Amino acid sequence: MTDKEVPASFEGGAHTQPAGRPRSVARSAGLISLATMISRVLGLAREMVMAKYFGAGILTDAFNVAYRIPNLLRDLFAEGALSSAFVPTFVRVLNQGGKSQAWLLASRVMNALLVILGLVTLLIYFGARGFVYLLAGGFAQQQAKFELTVQMTRIMSPFLLTVALAAVAMGMLNACGVFFIPALAASAFNVCCILAGIFLSPLLPRYGLEPIVSMAVGALAGGASQFLVQMPSACRLGFRYRLALDFSDPWLRHIGKLMLPAVIGLSATQINITVDNQIASRYGDGPVSYLNYAFRLMQLPIGVFGVAVATATLAAVSHHAAQNALSKLRDTIGSSLRIAACLTFPATAGLIVFREEIVRLLYERGSFLPSDTIKTSQVVLLYALALFAYSAVKILVPTFYALDDTRTPVRTSMFTVAVKIAVNFLFIAPLGFLGLALSTAVASWMNFFLLLRQLGRRTGWKWDWKEIAVYGRIAIASFAMASLALLAYKLGERVVPIRGTASLATVLGFAIAVGAVSVVLLLRLFRVQEAAELYTMIRRRVTRTAK
Repeated sequence: MTDKEVPASFEGGAHTQPAGRPRSVARSAGLISLATMISRVLGLAREMVMAKYFGAGILTDAFNVAYRIPNLLRDLFAEGALSSAFVPTFVRVLNQGGKSQAWLLASRVMNALLVILGLVTLLIYFGARGFVYLLAGGFAQQQAKFELTVQMTRIMSPFLLTVALAAVAMGMLNACGVFFIPALAASAFNVCCILAGIFLSPLLPRYGLEPIVSMAVGALAGGASQFLVQMPSACRLGFRYRLALDFSDPWLRHIGKLMLPAVIGLSATQINITVDNQIASRYGDGPVSYLNYAFRLMQLPIGVFGVAVATATLAAVSHHAAQNALSKLRDTIGSSLRIAACLTFPATAGLIVFREEIVRLLYERGSFLPSDTIKTSQVVLLYALALFAYSAVKILVPTFYALDDTRTPVRTSMFTVAVKIAVNFLFIAPLGFLGLALSTAVASWMNFFLLLRQLGRRTGWKWDWKEIAVYGRIAIASFAMASLALLAYKLGERVVPIRGTASLATVLGFAIAVGAVSVVLLLRLFRVQEAAELYTMIRRRVTRTAK
């Protein structure tokens, strides 16, 4: 591609902006939250399909482990390390070399991924038995369960490659100020899984396959669609794919250097997940699925709030770091963490109070039994305790990468995971598999505080009493919100006795609506600036939509 082939300006529509002038984190996070909300709701619908048709037992345990294998490597090589390394580098090339050089870099990254991850895909396919045994050795005691897991692992082995390419497309669009489409892309993945679960699963027994294999096929198709739906937007910005591969490209090597420590740091987390799966797989049929269903439920607030703020923050801090504007970077980080608190504190309170009702409403039908609801809701309670910490870590880690500091997140992650594994064995004795969820919550908070301390040393950002007071006001507002929502639920129960899904949805929906309105009013009453920004942005968008 020559310079003449590149448009003079990005033509991405309403959601783009020139490089170097990132939109506010609150506004960007709002766009991402809207798209991610759609995606996460569809994600919950996918889990509802899974729960209805396959329950929580041998079949879902097998699928969750099989899906975990390419997903584990995705976290290492794709959306985790790659996004954190690619976006800051792409922004630098965009600022220093112009659009043509940035698009060339994107093509080279894609081609490098095709070569490297293509080989990894072959490794997963032919080494599926070893991967399954490594991740869930307890399955070996049930031959049918083990073989089913191996079969689905092989089907989903190319998933890693498709989502890595999707991560590059997302990075390009985010760096150019396009947030809505990349965040919405995950919806395509969920739609493919839902359609496969509903329409493909009844057909597979004719061919001697378990119905749940349809979910593996849907996941693979969804990964490909997640990449493809983003490409029209990238092409409108001026991107044209080039069959160019140069491992000596200094920018490509720079991405590799940034990724290597990130992969090491994330590998510590994956070791933790591997240990958790190994332990859970030895508690019989169900625990692997209980942990997965609970975590998927947690993905709604994490994805809508935590990831949304983190994605917007990464684009902003990348620009500030490229310009060495530490003062603006500190302001962005502080504002981003407060926004995350405004969103996740109320979500935590709501999940704790209504955990069993939410799990029952979403999952309890078909093969998913009341006993499964109780066990899954217990896991939700423990995961919810670390909702803010988990979201905040997603904001802090990419900030270090934007500052070219890859060692701090690696050291912190490895230390935290080592402690987490040790705490695992302390908690599982009295709590069983629930100890895995509690140790995850403890480790998330430890990781957050360690990263925050190091970021203060790196940038001069300080956690003073004024800052603590803001979080205190948010916590009080969240507690009051939960109390009002619970009162609304009890009153709603008297008016509409709960006898089934419809009545439960009505009463719970009323309670959540009361909680949402009350927390908005309370945060405005307590004069939390970031909450006011979010409220104003949402009101304008709703008004614009109504017109």
